[in-house]
Amino acid sequence: MKIHLNQIPSGQTLHVEGEEKGDILDIKDELVRPMRPVRYSLDVGLSDGGLFATGSLEADMEMECVRCLEKFEYTARVPDFATQVELTGAESIDLTEEIREDILLALPPHPHCDWDGGKACAGVRTTTGQTAKTGAEKTGAGTGAQESAPDAEPEGRNPWATLDALTKPKKS
Repeated sequence: MKIHLNQIPSGQTLHVEGEEKGDILDIKDELVRPMRPVRYSLDVGLSDGGLFATGSLEADMEMECVRCLEKFEYTARVPDFATQVELTGAESIDLTEEIREDILLALPPHPHCDWDGGKACAGVRTTTGQTAKTGAEKTGAGTGAQESAPDAEPEGRNPWATLDALTKPKKS
């Protein structure tokens, strides 16, 4: 997204709104892709040998849930975008890199399809060993025993027992 410096009124800011193709994000991950153009609403101005831009950015993305692997839509929002770019003598300044960086930073590192609370992810496991999608219990091979949660401790075994013994005073 290029800003032509001659369009900015002297001592004032210029308001620019619009859309840029989702290709400007240059995302190489097949699990994340822009669905629509990147939207922006910016106020740009000149100060102390640089161009500043403040405003908001939005990009609608299709992502894959890390739990259930289903695709879902996520809107990356940057409500407080701000950047300062040094003037180099060129007639225009390209803000594409700054916009790309802030939108990519707004994307979740581990996307979940239940991010907005609108649905329950089918990949989520409850503490009873049931899946949120079916409610069916997981059972052992032919034993009928329910699987324990992966982080559950076997009953009767205290992994801290050895350390606890070190902190107790010895009886004389």
